[in-house]
Amino acid sequence: MHQNHRFVLGANQYGKAEVHVVKITRDTERHEIEDLCVTSELCGDFESAYLEGNNEHVVPTDTQKNTIFGLARTGVGSPEAFLLKLGEHFTSNFDWVSGGRWEAEQYGWDRIQSHGAAHDHSFVQNRQETRTAVLVRDGDVDHVFGGLTNLTVLKSTESGFEGYPKGTYTTLEETDDRILSTDVTARWRYNSKDVDFNTVYESVKALFLEGFAERYSSALQQTLFDMGTKALEAHPEIDEIKFSMPNKHHFVVDLAPFGQDNPNEVFYAADRPYGLIEATVARDDAGDAGNAWEGMAGFC
Repeated sequence: MHQNHRFVLGANQYGKAEVHVVKITRDTERHEIEDLCVTSELCGDFESAYLEGNNEHVVPTDTQKNTIFGLARTGVGSPEAFLLKLGEHFTSNFDWVSGGRWEAEQYGWDRIQSHGAAHDHSFVQNRQETRTAVLVRDGDVDHVFGGLTNLTVLKSTESGFEGYPKGTYTTLEETDDRILSTDVTARWRYNSKDVDFNTVYESVKALFLEGFAERYSSALQQTLFDMGTKALEAHPEIDEIKFSMPNKHHFVVDLAPFGQDNPNEVFYAADRPYGLIEATVARDDAGDAGNAWEGMAGFC
């Protein structure tokens, strides 16, 4: 930290947030679409800007925005690979940039089916989930994260909640047959950059879904751990996974006042308040993440 009278400049970073770039690859009649929202934040020797108003080391945020567009010209490939390209560009072109944090959200598009065939250049957005990626670079050390958010899942049975402590304010009744639903947000930390990130992403997502569905859930906590362990068992290139998962409560509606029964068929879906389950599933020999997780809100 750097002192100025009684005050000091602490950790700092700056950049351009949420640059929305759409890349169309059109070298054949069958076009491809890559749709990302990218944030670039640089770390390094910037104290003179804060303490002296000297901008000689301040790479304009507009330049960072233009770099994202310029590097997209040659293709994205995967959000993780694109962030690695950005990190290498800024740290190799500006001596005083020692690292930074680059983030991406990727939005999925499916081809429109026209007369029984996938159209060459018409798409419909797939809102099933949003793919995420983060690169944290500190000197010559890179931490690469894959992830997803808003993957909404539900199982209509094979879930219960029993055996919990009861007290003065406990009104919840035990059940061995309830709806279990959540919006999965997860980030996973790679231990290698030599990865087919697109293939691993699709596999991890599929394993999360299998882990959610496969066995009776005694609690969302148990299901979360099942999801994480399935992915880690299949992918040695991943060291740890952090989850943030709300319990989207569904309450059985009392239809007795209307002379009707309700054998777990009609529910009130409550949007708030909700239980919030957050946990890390990691290898017992996982490599040190340093401070790479700092700044990723919503994870423990």
